[in-house]
Amino acid sequence: MPRLGETLENLERVVASRKSDPAERSYTSRLLAGGVTAIGAKVTEEAGEVVAAAAAETQDRVVSEAADLVYHLLVLLAARDVAFARVEDELARRFGVSGLVEKASRAGAGGAA
Repeated sequence: MPRLGETLENLERVVASRKSDPAERSYTSRLLAGGVTAIGAKVTEEAGEVVAAAAAETQDRVVSEAADLVYHLLVLLAARDVAFARVEDELARRFGVSGLVEKASRAGAGGAA
């Protein structure tokens, strides 16, 4: 088994390479060409599919849909030139802080509630 994060790092590299050097027969390249709006629609679709699978399907289906969601999120981040490491840093910053406290701090700073 790869170490935690290794697969994400490899996938992020592939997505970045498709962004810098699009391949005609690449789903990732096609997604990136659609821009944030198109990629965002896929993220929304995949999030709904994860929830539906979690509510009524097998664990294998939940895993499959979660993988689809993570992949599409990585493509969305790449479209915005946001490295996944920044998401990791934000999660690390929040680690050990009550979710309620952290959410309240974002609401007070103009973040979404």
